[in-house]
Amino acid sequence: MRKLQAQGVHHITLMGADRQTSIDFWEGTLGMPFVFDQPNLDNPGEGHLYFDPGDGRLITIFTNEDRVPDPKPRRPAPGEVHHIAFAVSKAVFSQAVERLDARGISHSGVKDRGFMDSIYFRDPLGLLVELASYRFEPPFGYSHADVLHEAHLIRLAKGDYNIAEVHLADAIETLIARRQGSLSEDRGPKDTYR
Repeated sequence: MRKLQAQGVHHITLMGADRQTSIDFWEGTLGMPFVFDQPNLDNPGEGHLYFDPGDGRLITIFTNEDRVPDPKPRRPAPGEVHHIAFAVSKAVFSQAVERLDARGISHSGVKDRGFMDSIYFRDPLGLLVELASYRFEPPFGYSHADVLHEAHLIRLAKGDYNIAEVHLADAIETLIARRQGSLSEDRGPKDTYR
């Protein structure tokens, strides 16, 4: 038996409201360029809008002119989507509260997640949306997932409850030491100001 090896998210398709509300939210609020549209090939009564979330992949939205916006929170049933998170830079994240408030969009306020900061709000049909901003940049040649995996191992070894910035810093140091050789016999920390 062999795996069907995934290599990233190809696209995510969500149920949207009407066409204009969907464009206004995904492009006009979240800044995702509207790259193309066509009919939903499985349901000709719906549109299928395609947006670029910033990494060249796609978020697609099925629209229907009979669906009206209703951002009331709903509890997802098991097996359903709880929320969808989008990466934003620290500069954008620092403006999120002000920009959501300017639109009258109710939100959670900033949430400290240890390795990132988050803010949550609802799309026009009630889907929970998260804007997430990492507190670190991975070293050259590594991904955010590589750093988080290493930080997790460090956290477990220390017996800490969750990943914190100290674990991230130590993980980055470990990954760089693993990737890059040195002519020094002792690569440990030094106090040069004694």
